[in-house]
Amino acid sequence: MNEPTRSSQSKARGSGDLSVAESITVRIRGLLPSLTPVERRVAEEVLADPGLAEQSTISELARRCQTSLTSVTRFCRALGLAGYPQLRLALAADAGHHRSRGWAQEIGGDIGPDDPIHRVLAELLEADGRALEETASQLNVEALEKAVSAMAGARRLDIYAVSGSGTVGAELHLRLHHLGFASYIWSDVHDALASAALLGGSDVAIGISHSGETNEVVEPLELARERGATAIAITNFPRSPLAEAADLVLATATRELTFRSGGLAARHAQMLVLDCLYIGVAQRAYTPRRNPRAATTRAVQRHRSRSAHEDPAGDGSGGTPG
Repeated sequence: MNEPTRSSQSKARGSGDLSVAESITVRIRGLLPSLTPVERRVAEEVLADPGLAEQSTISELARRCQTSLTSVTRFCRALGLAGYPQLRLALAADAGHHRSRGWAQEIGGDIGPDDPIHRVLAELLEADGRALEETASQLNVEALEKAVSAMAGARRLDIYAVSGSGTVGAELHLRLHHLGFASYIWSDVHDALASAALLGGSDVAIGISHSGETNEVVEPLELARERGATAIAITNFPRSPLAEAADLVLATATRELTFRSGGLAARHAQMLVLDCLYIGVAQRAYTPRRNPRAATTRAVQRHRSRSAHEDPAGDGSGGTPG
């Protein structure tokens, strides 16, 4: 397996420059934990009303944040921008993109305690759709390709994830296992550390944490990397401790809503990234003479109903196990 060199890590993580496709509000939310208190105050003001920030002068924004012009400029540079004019341009581009996507302006603010269920449904649909859209637009494709290549050539794959992220980690583990890969999911930190200590240069470790601050995930990923394994982080915050512990960072883009901190939108965005990894690995594992998915499906076929025995794909797979 070709392990990513340490010199390529900054590029795999993202250089700090704002890509054309990436939303500036996504970038701001992702960097919130790493900002200084003053920069965070500016960030929260911009996120609260991006349209107002776009139309404001730097003096007006600084006055609302009760800070200096220099602090606003530092905030812009923390985002990888040259200055405040570039921030306003990025916010204007964001607004135009949202309008072109048809996102309703009255939806997307938050869920209130007295909102009717039809509004809750509309809010969740918008939030989940936007999470997937923004994750796809800012995902580092180069890092994704390197991650797939490392996983496809790995001797074994360790996955570290707990709680809600553990459910998507378990799904990835099962999918990789059905492809014939030696994959393991660890949610107990003691077991995770013990496993990480046995990894080497031909192995891959994957840490999944929305916040990127879960010690039970950060610690084993750090150890796995120390042992020479390729370390992959999947997190919403590209400057989090988990991201710092990784060779390759695959960032999601999910905003929090009232009643839904760390909710299903985060899991959906994580699953989008994990699906990309799985399909990429499956493509490399498939040959005309070797179809592990078909073999695993045939093994459980007799436990399905009669209609499930049909083979609509025509490839002997019969569908999906389970």
